[in-house]
Amino acid sequence: MAHVHAGSIDIHAHYFPEAFLNLIGENAAAYGIEWKMVPGAGPQFRVGHLATGPVGKRFVDLDTRLAAMDEQRLQAHAMSLSQPLTYWAKADLAQRLTEVYNDALAAAHEKHPSRLYGLATLPMHVPALAAAEVERAAGLPGVRGFYVATQVNGTDLSDASFFPVYERIEALGLPLFLHPVQVLAHERLTAFYLTNLLGNPFESAVAAAHLIFGGVLDRFPRLTVVLPHAGGAFPWLVWRLQRGWEKRQDLKSLPQSPAAYLRRFYYDTVGYSDHVIDYLGRVVGTDRILMGSDYCFPIAYEQPVDVVSHHPGLDDAAKEAIIAGNARKLLGL
Repeated sequence: MAHVHAGSIDIHAHYFPEAFLNLIGENAAAYGIEWKMVPGAGPQFRVGHLATGPVGKRFVDLDTRLAAMDEQRLQAHAMSLSQPLTYWAKADLAQRLTEVYNDALAAAHEKHPSRLYGLATLPMHVPALAAAEVERAAGLPGVRGFYVATQVNGTDLSDASFFPVYERIEALGLPLFLHPVQVLAHERLTAFYLTNLLGNPFESAVAAAHLIFGGVLDRFPRLTVVLPHAGGAFPWLVWRLQRGWEKRQDLKSLPQSPAAYLRRFYYDTVGYSDHVIDYLGRVVGTDRILMGSDYCFPIAYEQPVDVVSHHPGLDDAAKEAIIAGNARKLLGL
């Protein structure tokens, strides 16, 4: 591991444990999920408009993952689930799926304690179960944060039903990572891969706006939220939110301007341009940027360390912070 960048951690890296996939497969018929095994490529399935897979070895097999990490000069992954999460399942199955997933994160960490960490999934559509799982999962080896969608079956993150979950996460001092699953206007985005290219980044902007205007960030002042895809549309459109707050009486209840909340969020590096990182560094601060790759989706970064280390506009201290220091501090490593 001599060639690995010491301390480097990819905070946007997806993982599907075999036991979790098997549990979906066993319940596919009962839930009307389209499910098939693609020979040599793994399972492929569709839940509503969310098509996933084929989920190949790179997502499932830890040795394959570690080899890819070595090739990327990465010391560690903070692993998280991807679509369709667990919100499609009724409470009993959702709890089983959640526990199987989070237990697999812990097992991976115990096998590779310096290299694999977990961002626990939560059954947010059943908030009482989600709140209980926060407590349980926080005690599992290697779990360093939580992972929820930008909306939960059409319910936005400002909904009061989620407040007990946020309260427990805040009390534990662990970060909350967001990721799009269902996207708005998906029927307009099926062509040209736009569900991901545009749908995902707009989802993060909507979620951030709900957390701000819905009073969530004021109610839970120590809750730290991480946005994927370099914040999506949010860091660019926050000035439009700001203008609305300045001009509209119905938005005046917010105690400070929307732009004042920019530093309540962390942002990953998955913006696909040096200009995006330049902008975040200037407007938010390089201490709020975390290295990510989106492992191992088709548009993921092949070399996430190089994206930062070769950036012409960052000094050595900023590069080191983004590649390693910021995430290690946030995750308490």
